[in-house]
Amino acid sequence: MKTDVLVVGAGFSGAVVARELASQGADVLVIDKRGHVGGNAHDRLDGNGIRIHPYGPHIFHTNSRRIFDYLSRFTDWRAYEHRVLAQVDGQLVPIPINIDTVNRLYGLELDESTIQEFFDRVREPRDPIRTSEDVVVNAVGQDLYRKFFRGYTRKQWGLDPSQLASSVAARIPTRTNRDDRYFTDTYQAMPKDGYSAMFSRILDHPGIRVELNADFFQLRGDVDARHVVYTGPLDAYYGHCYGRLPYRSLRFEHEHLPTVERYQRVGTVNYPNDHPFTRITEFKHLTGQSHSGTSIVREYPQAEGDPYYPIPRRENEILFQRYDSLAREEEMVTFVGRLAQYRYYNMDQCVGAALKASEYVLQKLGHPSAAHGQSAKTTPPGPVNPIPQPLIE
Repeated sequence: MKTDVLVVGAGFSGAVVARELASQGADVLVIDKRGHVGGNAHDRLDGNGIRIHPYGPHIFHTNSRRIFDYLSRFTDWRAYEHRVLAQVDGQLVPIPINIDTVNRLYGLELDESTIQEFFDRVREPRDPIRTSEDVVVNAVGQDLYRKFFRGYTRKQWGLDPSQLASSVAARIPTRTNRDDRYFTDTYQAMPKDGYSAMFSRILDHPGIRVELNADFFQLRGDVDARHVVYTGPLDAYYGHCYGRLPYRSLRFEHEHLPTVERYQRVGTVNYPNDHPFTRITEFKHLTGQSHSGTSIVREYPQAEGDPYYPIPRRENEILFQRYDSLAREEEMVTFVGRLAQYRYYNMDQCVGAALKASEYVLQKLGHPSAAHGQSAKTTPPGPVNPIPQPLIE
């Protein structure tokens, strides 16, 4: 089977690269081992007609007008600002921590002129800051750390915050106002017809062929491609020759409640200290659907299963760098995406990295539209330190 480019994986990274290359005249074959496109962002109607995300909630948000406009070519949008509550001390309070969170927990009447004084009084200065525990305690002190972060982190990662890099907690803000939105990005929306419909439109091009239920490691010898774009686990590409890169996985427990029109006040409720699951998401908040019942999902972090989150520890980054050194020697393989670059990219970061990767591939194919004078590195650069706490996509 001959093709100009074989793209392994039909998630954000693979789909965007495929579309960009096909738009420039390349013949592209996209394969995915799952039976659907969209990767973990895949959505579908459940048996009761409610649109769900089988692999957990995916909320699109970005500050990049370029990326938002790019995806707008393939979808209309439903404006949606995600809000999250955390069950703490028998109350549901906003997360990230803001003025209302503190006031409700401690029976105070702080405002924007006094909240920082509260944080300064309860914080426990740490210097240097090396771990996630250091980040949180340095900002909000021991009590809020125990109420919101320690238990959740232990469940999510299977490790204590003192064992995780500071990057895990560094991107969870503590707010000095009453903004209860989980994200503050300029563009926050959900694809109006769902993610799967958007992916189908991205891949709808005469230069793209899509084969599902197709395992790259079984088919690689049967495909004659001038170039390969690989979005799967980097260590798997090299047969785990240096050992396995550690990931955290998830188990999802979906439930439909036929007689409950609204299960919870917001899209997601976190449970940092109670229950073995970390959060419950109710999909009707995300989709805006009207239905007499509702569908929810509980998330249970676990060690085994499909890879979701790279575990941010120094020893894991060192192991990744060994694999990355092999990847950078590849002349006709480009590695891009969360699994291939061992980074927990947000969806907009995946799109941005994929757009950059397509420029590299066009260069290697000698396409006249490729930018002149650019480096021919095989691993496109990504955002600095892109490993946030995986509370919500």
